[in-house]
Amino acid sequence: MKYIIVGAVAGGASTAARLRRMDEHAEIIIFEKGDYISYANCGLPYYIGNVIKERDKLFVQTAASFNSRFNIDVRIKTEVIAIDPAKKTISAKNLVSGEVYSERYDKLVLSPGAEPLRPPLPGIESEGIFTLRNVTDTDYIKAYVDKHKSGKAVVIGGGFIGLEMAENLRNVGMNVTIIEMGNQVMAPVDYPIAAMVQQHIRSKSVNLLLNTAVTGFERTDKGLKVSVKSGEVLDADVVILSIGVRPDTRLAVNAGLKLGEAKGIFVNEYLQTSDPDIYAVGDAIEFNNPITGRSMITYLAGPANKQGRICANNIVLGNVQKYNGSINTAIVKVFDMTVGATGVASKHLKAADIKHIVSTTRSGSHAGYYPGAEQMVIQITFSPEGKLLGGQVAGYEGADKRIDILASVIKSGGSIYDLAEFEHAYAPPYSSAKDPINMAGFVAENILQKRLNVFYWNELEKLNDDDLILDVRSREEFLAGNIESSINIPVDDLRGRLDEIPKDKNIYIYCEAGLRGYLAQRTLKQSGYDKVLNLSGGYRLWTDCVRETELSKTLQTTTL
Repeated sequence: MKYIIVGAVAGGASTAARLRRMDEHAEIIIFEKGDYISYANCGLPYYIGNVIKERDKLFVQTAASFNSRFNIDVRIKTEVIAIDPAKKTISAKNLVSGEVYSERYDKLVLSPGAEPLRPPLPGIESEGIFTLRNVTDTDYIKAYVDKHKSGKAVVIGGGFIGLEMAENLRNVGMNVTIIEMGNQVMAPVDYPIAAMVQQHIRSKSVNLLLNTAVTGFERTDKGLKVSVKSGEVLDADVVILSIGVRPDTRLAVNAGLKLGEAKGIFVNEYLQTSDPDIYAVGDAIEFNNPITGRSMITYLAGPANKQGRICANNIVLGNVQKYNGSINTAIVKVFDMTVGATGVASKHLKAADIKHIVSTTRSGSHAGYYPGAEQMVIQITFSPEGKLLGGQVAGYEGADKRIDILASVIKSGGSIYDLAEFEHAYAPPYSSAKDPINMAGFVAENILQKRLNVFYWNELEKLNDDDLILDVRSREEFLAGNIESSINIPVDDLRGRLDEIPKDKNIYIYCEAGLRGYLAQRTLKQSGYDKVLNLSGGYRLWTDCVRETELSKTLQTTTL
């Protein structure tokens, strides 16, 4: 058998390695138009920022080492330019010599990846404007940044890569501005989590412009000019375009292969394209989201590697293993903070018209009496029946393992009751007897069983004058900052001051994080008060959201 793989890195290289392990005698050829076949593309920003100091650490395998270990014919700097499914051949062009030749295949695997978006803006091809997708891009950016370490950098796009680049450019000493066209960074997460991240970014002396569209660039003797829609012009020594990617489907389209609704290469559950002898993996394919049922593309290394393994199994053994899709589990380091997301956020569930409930909790990373505990926020989405649909975590220590737990429960079709009963390894340096995951489950369970009624940060502005806002924190906390028009009765004093709270009003309770508000709500509900709600996520989350909303409005008004 002869297997040809178009494109290496995560999906293609993992497919090739698995094919060899499954079939020692097959002829296997990888075509890669770039210089490298297997590298840590997720580590590229950290090499630019000098966190990873040795360039060689980026390479998982070289063409020579891959050939030596797996006996695979690796042809770098060679681009596959056409596929003839009827003849089962590909045409390849050696990008060094210019030679064009053909190769026959029995099975073909497409792993062309995705390409960065470069909108047709004036001046976008100017020197000093970069996209980051591969090692070659990284080398150009690093060489340029090393010459302008005390200069100005503009990162366009507030996604995961954009934020990683902003952090690393700031770390080498550059003055950094992030420009994001949307109203928040990190599109996969909901606004409250993004607001926390944005507050943290601003605390690191990074200029963050939201709701801002770039209109063009100009190269001058002193550097770059970045123009935005408001008319403002920003100076920059280096610009990083991180506004998204799109699947590279040109080969597939020209070969007559089917594309899906999301404009990626259509594959079935066995990762087979519309041609039974052609499979596809990685950033260019699309499949149904296990939660929404809608077709989607996932630009993540983890799913691509798993697809490669499954694809190879199916090629050699004959479609024996189904790919069950990705729930888009992702994590990013944003300066000191860690932010993770899995499943589907509330805003995307709303767009898909999927009924759900949102719950936000704040807990310590480990036992509070053990030194070094740090707060983390967990926000989950779940169905009215309790099935877990999505999770987001923002915090510091231990945020990574909590997002992995949420992902595992979602992937297995679990519920908020699984979170409540989750059995974790407990010792004071690592967790509390009730882990933050348990607390998220407990609160969600209380919501479903009507023991807890919640309202959200953006609903306060909808309250009537007759509604009562009750702050149940301490007097000192109240005086340090509070929600306008609220009254303060500390939770420990509540039972003795019930006469101060009218029973004919809607009562909206808040505390710092939510727990004291829940206790107050239980006291009131069992004392004859019917209309009592507790602020999900508490005063601290409300503060982050309100500050970010007001700041975004102010900055937008200033630049108009």
